[in-house]
Amino acid sequence: MYHNPVLLKESVDGLDIKENGVYVDVTFGGGGHSKEILKRLGAGGKLFAFDQDEDAQANTLGDPRFTLIAENFRYITQFLKFYGIRKVDGILADFGVSSHQFDQAERGFSTRFDADLDMRMSKRNTLSAFEVVNKYTYDDLRKVLFEYGDIRNANAMAKVLVANREVEEIRTTDALKQALKQFLPEHKQHKILAQIYQAIRIEVNQEIEVIKEFLEQVPDLLNPKGRLSVISYHSLEDRLVKRYIRAGQFEGEPEKDFYGNIEVPLKKVGGLIVPSREEIKLNNRARSAKLRIAERNDEK
Repeated sequence: MYHNPVLLKESVDGLDIKENGVYVDVTFGGGGHSKEILKRLGAGGKLFAFDQDEDAQANTLGDPRFTLIAENFRYITQFLKFYGIRKVDGILADFGVSSHQFDQAERGFSTRFDADLDMRMSKRNTLSAFEVVNKYTYDDLRKVLFEYGDIRNANAMAKVLVANREVEEIRTTDALKQALKQFLPEHKQHKILAQIYQAIRIEVNQEIEVIKEFLEQVPDLLNPKGRLSVISYHSLEDRLVKRYIRAGQFEGEPEKDFYGNIEVPLKKVGGLIVPSREEIKLNNRARSAKLRIAERNDEK
């Protein structure tokens, strides 16, 4: 079951769709955002979508203007080129894990079910949660938990995982919870587990590297006045998007010219958009969503 797309109208409005334009939805999922884009396109318009998750292929849309590419969106330029597309009018991204992926118990994404330690968004990935938990060094584990899960006692957790796996491999999500039970007081258990799962999932799917690689390709792909519409769900993602729009890079400050101006490839359109109270009531997944919109900056 794929749930309602988050910030549907706002994110597609942000693309400022031209009837005969070319658009890309890099996180197809259940196809909600793609359907809305197609509604606003004319007969000459085109929409390409990306999704590496094999389950998403079942949702493909029978529309001659639509093409679904079964790949990770970090390869956006390469695969669009394969279809003869070098420039587009707008790109939409909805980061994070879909409700469908959380609801598939065997995928290991959800804290609600016992499952093998997997968490791969594509079965073609060789790295799974099992490798991260059982094969990473203490230092690497600590870093993953601290940087991607914002876990204060990441050092102690990593030590306990290393000690536990020396006795017996940690193969399932339940075994992971058991190993870490001393860090999971009942009143905070769900929150801390969510942080642990998030950290491991981000590492397994290289989510931060993927977002960086994707954002760096966007300015060259967009036509003049082309739009980027991005929905993020946690501060790590949102920080990357915000910084790239503001500074054209992820760290440090951009160089200024003689007059103190900076040249950045994108400029923001409007302010931060968050879901309404009504949307959050209807779709709990929307509660942490943040939408940022940018346009290719052609003011030189």
